[in-house]
Amino acid sequence: MGVAEMCVLEERVELKSSAEKFFNFLKSQNQQIPSNVHSEKLHAVEIHEGEWNTPGSVKLWKYNIEGKEEIFKERVIMDEVNKKITYVAVGGNALELYKSYKAIVKVEKGILKLRIEYEKFNEHIPPPKKYQQFIVNIVKDIDANLVKG
Repeated sequence: MGVAEMCVLEERVELKSSAEKFFNFLKSQNQQIPSNVHSEKLHAVEIHEGEWNTPGSVKLWKYNIEGKEEIFKERVIMDEVNKKITYVAVGGNALELYKSYKAIVKVEKGILKLRIEYEKFNEHIPPPKKYQQFIVNIVKDIDANLVKG
């Protein structure tokens, strides 16, 4: 059995809203995200452990992707100094395909950098491009709403 290697997907998304505003929204208004997203079917986010804004809290997201209902259970690691948030998968559909999966979002001036780090169970499993696109679409929706807001 081969050693699972860490794989990476990276993407940059242009932001029209301020880095400060965008980061603060991600940091403190998770429960508002479903109502801000129109391009993807994001049904709900629930707090599973801890409080909404507590470091290390666990959140449960429910969504539709490629016509299939999925859930994503995440633990959030916050780095305020660098405006970086890491969403570590602790349960849900992503972990059926990947031994480990985390999405790291870094907000800079005019740019959001998305880095997905994952380990595949085997080489036949495709990279998590569908999740990457899903996150990018959500980021664009939130950004558009913050600009309007």
